[in-house]
Amino acid sequence: MIPVTKPFLPPLHDYQHLLEGVWQREWLTNMGPLASQLEMELKTYLKLKHLLYVTNGTVALQMAIKALKLQGEIITTPFSFVATTSSIVWEGCQPVFVDIDKDSLNIDPHQIEEAITPNTSAILATHVYGNPCDVEAIQRIADKHQLKVIYDAAHAFGVEVNGKSIFEYGDISTCSLHATKLYHSVEGGLVVTKDPELLKELTSIRNFGIAGHDAFSTLGINGKNSEFHAAMGIANLKYIDEIKAKRTALSQHYEERLQHLKAVRPLWHSNSENNGAYFPMVFESEELMLKCKEKLQMAEIGTRRYFYPSLASALPYLDPVAMPITDDISRRVLCLPLYYSLSFEEVDLICRLILRVQNNDN
Repeated sequence: MIPVTKPFLPPLHDYQHLLEGVWQREWLTNMGPLASQLEMELKTYLKLKHLLYVTNGTVALQMAIKALKLQGEIITTPFSFVATTSSIVWEGCQPVFVDIDKDSLNIDPHQIEEAITPNTSAILATHVYGNPCDVEAIQRIADKHQLKVIYDAAHAFGVEVNGKSIFEYGDISTCSLHATKLYHSVEGGLVVTKDPELLKELTSIRNFGIAGHDAFSTLGINGKNSEFHAAMGIANLKYIDEIKAKRTALSQHYEERLQHLKAVRPLWHSNSENNGAYFPMVFESEELMLKCKEKLQMAEIGTRRYFYPSLASALPYLDPVAMPITDDISRRVLCLPLYYSLSFEEVDLICRLILRVQNNDN
């Protein structure tokens, strides 16, 4: 059995060593020493001035919307995980979908401006598969129309654009540290902003809006994380460069073996490097994709139609909207297995099976 993904686990003694301190202190949550340590280490690694460690990536998005006091319409992408859209609805705002660029698979900046109305308050864009959006174009549009920008950077841990962290763009960036991600703390998320006042607001929101022992400063939520999750984050951070290098090498191996496959990879941002978070392929046809998926499934090899279907047509709490490019891409895209312990021999097997399907069709 080859799953589509598998979480990286550090050597057990690394994790146990950190847990010994938890047992000694008996401080389990509420931003304990390990959670604070993880924030400091992540800021150093990512070269960021401000960063908050929170419960998960979905809560991070909800906190971002709340901290920016957004109302009305938020322009977003239909090609993302459901949390991108559901967070907007959960916070009482209206998602307005804009179609994606057919090459990068990110939200198309050229279509954003056409969707802006007097009720638009923000743009919430996803760096799909970790591939940076056109952040300069999006910021120009936001500045012109006085809109806030949130980036769902769930997949983009460690990604840089123009030599600086992708998390530095927009008013707020969020990240997921879920177990399926490139870097994880089992469950967890990050909220990043350059604005000290926004950071202060987000910090208060994370802790129920509490401002001292007997006072409250804002409407808050329980966005904190535990020492057990922080311990996993600290232990895993020691290996992140090794993890990225292995996943990058596996991705290159895939590309070499599948260069004659009737499928293409998303076009990556020209001033950024792929972080190896996922290995998506957009097949020439849905028929070929489904045949390959079935062939791999018969061999007990997992794949994922990520993202399918389009959020603009799949959610029961929203009226369906046609998004021609997203509808087409989502039917043809398939993510192949990619994780640290995957072997090059297993990649060879996966590629042989896929190419066999294509060759038998010719």
